[in-house]
Amino acid sequence: MVSKFQMIALGAGLCLAAPIAAQPAIAAPSPIKTFDTDNDGTLDIAEVSKAAAAVFDKLEKDNDGTVDRKEVGARIGKKEFAAADPDDDKTLTKEEYLALVGKLFKAADKDDEGTLDAKELKSKAGKALLKLIR
Repeated sequence: MVSKFQMIALGAGLCLAAPIAAQPAIAAPSPIKTFDTDNDGTLDIAEVSKAAAAVFDKLEKDNDGTVDRKEVGARIGKKEFAAADPDDDKTLTKEEYLALVGKLFKAADKDDEGTLDAKELKSKAGKALLKLIR
């Protein structure tokens, strides 16, 4: 005969053995929905620069007005960081960071309209730009 305790344990085991329903992945909002403050379906340089400045401020942990390679992490490759550092002081000021953002924006803006659409953000330059504004 099965005791009450055994029945409870058996029931608990069955509950644990039951398959867990897969939870759907929550997609991150699109960068356009996130940063498009004028709701025109594209990103302009002002919207991108505003987002990049906010990211810079978050990355800049030691309050010296610059970010170094450690602070930017994988957002900027070593070679790209060096190219964005014209004074070769191994740091980027906010102006240097935003200059890199501007360069990548221009590279991603293939149709030269002054805005980036979803397709342009999927380009190599667009993806690099997104790393700097997210």
